[in-house]
Amino acid sequence: MTMQAIQPPGVANDRAIAVKYILLITFLLIYPWVASPFWIVQIGAQTLVLGIIALSLTFLAGYGGMVSFAQLSVAGCAGYMTAILGFNSANLGMGWHWGPAILAAIAIAVIFGTIIGILSVRTEGIYTIMITLAISVGFFYFVRQNYPIFNGWTGFSGLAPPVIAGLNLRDPIPFYYLCLVFAALAYFAVVYMGRSTFGLALQGIRDNDRRMRALGFNVIAHRIFAYSIAALIASLGGILMVWLNGRISSGTVGVGPTIDILIISVVGGLGHPIGAFIGSILFTLLENFAVDLVARERFNMLIGAVFLIIVLFSPDGILGLWQKVKEGLQKRTI
Repeated sequence: MTMQAIQPPGVANDRAIAVKYILLITFLLIYPWVASPFWIVQIGAQTLVLGIIALSLTFLAGYGGMVSFAQLSVAGCAGYMTAILGFNSANLGMGWHWGPAILAAIAIAVIFGTIIGILSVRTEGIYTIMITLAISVGFFYFVRQNYPIFNGWTGFSGLAPPVIAGLNLRDPIPFYYLCLVFAALAYFAVVYMGRSTFGLALQGIRDNDRRMRALGFNVIAHRIFAYSIAALIASLGGILMVWLNGRISSGTVGVGPTIDILIISVVGGLGHPIGAFIGSILFTLLENFAVDLVARERFNMLIGAVFLIIVLFSPDGILGLWQKVKEGLQKRTI
């Protein structure tokens, strides 16, 4: 009898998952050395940045059952604070060193996300969606109409990642790896949190909050803390988003981009953190090559059609669709 024959099913499954991770990591590390600058930044880096922001929503919705439309606003808050506290082309920044500016931007964004959580955790379902959507719309008009601080509709430009120890993070390959590192940290943090005591309690609250409350868990505190964690993830994506685009304005945090984040999360699949990045790469490819399929002004119609088709056949998104295909193949094999 071979060793493979006496291995428990769990060991074989863990080994298969490890092999998949190794192959994926190898591909992601090699990718920028075989791709053009356009594919490195506009496809690779943008996918990772949008995936990080969508991951914050996936964490809230997938593990906590809380659908928030305000995650892009949290990311935008971090982006705006980076521009305001640091340097920008409008000479309206405070001129802080990039290190303290980033830390302060993240802290402010986390506080903002926590406040959103405090306001919305006592509601459920459509009421949570409406409250967070109202906050998102309110944030959009606040930055658009506030010229002294946010420079109104124009926003800020000339924003770029720093040069550290002679390494220019503005270059495509270093910037891609910067995004990859933060995407990996955010992904594995969410995976770890999902398996931790807090993550399991949060999933229990998602499934039956009354029972968890009866068992002695503080449901409100768990949900607020989940918003804080999601805000931390979104803030990282927001800073990278500003560096990717080189600018930020009220249009960055408008209703359209806010809905795009929801579409990315749902299309990829809310059942697993990797779904945020799967949905992100599909969205990024369509956004960059939609002009080859339909007119640019009809891009939203294309995205909406793709969204409806995927959700119609698989409520769990692409991941759920892939799981159905695998189960179908296994049944045919048997």
